[in-house]
Amino acid sequence: MDVISYILSYLGVINFIGLIIMGIDKLKAKKRAWRVPESTLFVIAFIGGSLGTTIGMFLFRHKTKHWYFRYGMPAILIVQIAIVVILMNSPIHFSIL
Repeated sequence: MDVISYILSYLGVINFIGLIIMGIDKLKAKKRAWRVPESTLFVIAFIGGSLGTTIGMFLFRHKTKHWYFRYGMPAILIVQIAIVVILMNSPIHFSIL
């Protein structure tokens, strides 16, 4: 397996986790049970799960009334996409071993 495959696998897993955690938190909110801390949701987004958490936010209609989620999650996603585009178009060749 090459490096790109590992990265894509990681992103797939972390985004799936972000989506699932948003769904779990929504269910717990309806039951007035223990909730997932908001900081955890943002950490998942920062470490690569921004697409999953953003999709989960709108799919489950969860945290959409909080401005820092409504604008923060998509902003993290846009920044991460911009970083990938910049690195892909960079004249510097990145290789790992």
